[in-house]
Amino acid sequence: MPVCINRHSSHMIAIMLDAVTRHISAEAFRKRSLAQGEWLFHRGDPVHSVFLVATGCIELVRHTPDGKPAILQRAGSGAMLAEASVFSDAYHCDAIALQSSVVAELPRARFLELVNETPAFASEWMEHLARQVQSARLRSEILTLKTVSQRLDAWLAFNDGALPRRGERSGLAKQIGVSPEALYREIARRT
Repeated sequence: MPVCINRHSSHMIAIMLDAVTRHISAEAFRKRSLAQGEWLFHRGDPVHSVFLVATGCIELVRHTPDGKPAILQRAGSGAMLAEASVFSDAYHCDAIALQSSVVAELPRARFLELVNETPAFASEWMEHLARQVQSARLRSEILTLKTVSQRLDAWLAFNDGALPRRGERSGLAKQIGVSPEALYREIARRT
């Protein structure tokens, strides 16, 4: 089963989660449970909400013209989801639960109200988005590297040199754009 690896963004997740919950009462959120394989939203659906993953793992994915999935985000507990769509009329990707999950759903209108009327929240939101851009740029840079060794080294440099646990390494392989087998060979070569 695919797993979420949030180590590289755990600080960023905590900051955004704190910012959202500090400015919004728990009653503003609607809890929604998803079974493994259940869709949260589809590409092209109207944007009504942003989400915080309470438990589980939600994957944001788009499909290439030849039908191959391109994973945009694998969001685990504490991660914000669909923030890139908050200023759009429609979601730009699909969101599917990789495992049983619970999300806290916040109406888009309430979220935008916070951005427009609460300067402290708007500042925290901008910081969150800046970190998301940094993370996306790093992932893009990693994917330009030619060898598994180079990709793994770049990922490790960003993640304090720590490999994920054995059960999470296939998720790492997807993140750096290599096959699990190639990643396992590289890790074995290093040990």
